[in-house]
Amino acid sequence: MSGGEVAGLLVAVFWAILVSFLAVVLVRLAQTLKAATKLVTGVTEQAVPLLGEASATVRSAQTQLDRVDAIASDVQEVTSNASALSSTVSTTFGGPLVKVASFGYGVRRALRRKRDVPAQQTPPPVVVSRTVPGARRGGRGRMRGKG
Repeated sequence: MSGGEVAGLLVAVFWAILVSFLAVVLVRLAQTLKAATKLVTGVTEQAVPLLGEASATVRSAQTQLDRVDAIASDVQEVTSNASALSSTVSTTFGGPLVKVASFGYGVRRALRRKRDVPAQQTPPPVVVSRTVPGARRGGRGRMRGKG
């Protein structure tokens, strides 16, 4: 064998090894692509119903929010009506009721004084007491100097 034939044989062996390696890589790549295709198909089959359910849930939530909005506006209207009614009642009856109550209290007090105090009684004597600084009101505190 000559040098050219040996070189040709080496190149042929190298190309055979390279083609074999590329064939193995291509087979593995094909298997990976098949697995990825199965995965994408499975995800798609599960995602489509989930998206439909999510859409239905969002629609239901929107309906509930519309109901809550209607209830909140009704509550706001009732609150404003109650406030208006309260202010109306306060202005209509508040002043006169206070005047009637004050008048009744004054009459009761005047009648009680008239009934309790005889016409010719002398007023009770006024007692002036000396308070000690630092003593508590009501006689419960300690007085200074009585340790």
